[in-house]
Amino acid sequence: MTADAPFILTLSLDERSFRFFDEQRRRHFPPERNFIPAHLTLFHKLPAEHEPSLVTNLRDAADRPAPIELDVTGLRSLGRGVAYTLASPALTELRFSLAKRWALWLTLQDRQKHQPHVTVQNKVEPEEARRLLADLSASFVPFRITGTGLDLWRYRGGPWEKAASFPFGPKPPRREPGTS
Repeated sequence: MTADAPFILTLSLDERSFRFFDEQRRRHFPPERNFIPAHLTLFHKLPAEHEPSLVTNLRDAADRPAPIELDVTGLRSLGRGVAYTLASPALTELRFSLAKRWALWLTLQDRQKHQPHVTVQNKVEPEEARRLLADLSASFVPFRITGTGLDLWRYRGGPWEKAASFPFGPKPPRREPGTS
């Protein structure tokens, strides 16, 4: 793939939560198919030709007073895998706002209702996925995590390549050249 590779947008997580999900993914995802770290996808395929607009919109979206709190509410079956389910009104609002801006560019998959989740197993036999779902569900207790920003990735057919990060929080005012 070239620089024209499409973009994927994910929510970056606080370090503790990321380590938890990534460890679960490394433990349960088939190693020969696990090319990327644990992640929460917001958009699956954003067009490379709109990169300048994407970057501007993401800078604006990240300029918020605080990180986003998310509730990890349970687990769900993916048929051939398992994911943790998440809920956050602030995340829903953020994604909806971006989807409105990018409506003409979105694929059918990205136009569908967003169901936030972090996949920790996929591409296994359904029986193996059912066992893991039962095992993880037996001891699951809801918990809270924090979204700390937005990460834009280039899709390279397997591994992803990070293109930019947009941490949440107010940004210092931009200074024009020649001003103090």
